Amino acid sequence: MDAAYVEVSEGVYRASPLTVGPWSPEHQHAGPPSALICRAVEGAAVKDSLTHLGRLTVNLLRPAPVGDCRVEVGADSIGRNVGHFSGRLAADGKEIARFTALMQREEALAVPDGTPGHPAPQAPKPVEACPVVTIPAVNSGFGYAELVENRLAAGKFFDGPCAAWFRMNHPLVRGEDPSPYQRVAVAADSGNGISAALDFSKYVFVNCDLTINLFRRPAGGWICLQSASWFGGNGCGLAETALYDEAGLIARASQSLAVRRR
Repeated sequence: MDAAYVEVSEGVYRASPLTVGPWSPEHQHAGPPSALICRAVEGAAVKDSLTHLGRLTVNLLRPAPVGDCRVEVGADSIGRNVGHFSGRLAADGKEIARFTALMQREEALAVPDGTPGHPAPQAPKPVEACPVVTIPAVNSGFGYAELVENRLAAGKFFDGPCAAWFRMNHPLVRGEDPSPYQRVAVAADSGNGISAALDFSKYVFVNCDLTINLFRRPAGGWICLQSASWFGGNGCGLAETALYDEAGLIARASQSLAVRRR
């Protein structure tokens, strides 16, 4: 329980109980696998000096079992300023997720004073002003709640729109410090969870995908999610999240939800 994953061979990782999500003790929360995918994309892009993750889209095909999984990634196109990547996450001989990502070349470029939208807005409340909280356990093996620590910035968990700070308590991969983008991916998949407005005991509202768009590199260990969930009355929903570091807005994320009665 000292890391979310242990690398057992090149591209193959063994998930620890820290990855267990809220829906089943046998399945991972989608945040850690998304971060593992992010790690693979960063590794594939760095040789072309593409260092900023502009977008990550993860299509979640089925739940990821708590066991061994393999990440495969390749470059679809490398240009002067951007690279497009895609790949898959597999486990037990099945595809768990397919993903695409956009990596960008960074260049120092000052933004003129007075430019609309600059500087970006701040999180609802500074992390040091927020009380420490724990994500309520929805099953006895909810290891993800141990992987991250939380501070509540607005609202409360599982009661509609909510804002909370996230910081990883443990490495993503044993023996490594997670990158800023990996920290974002671990947290971003929790938007539909912290902003849940439906009763967990009566409904499931699993996200079918996750898209994160980032416009700058995150700084520091804390990431704030300001999230809200919307429901269409047709078994479908949407969770929207603004993401911040301690300096201000860094990204937005969205999740398509499948809503069903238990």
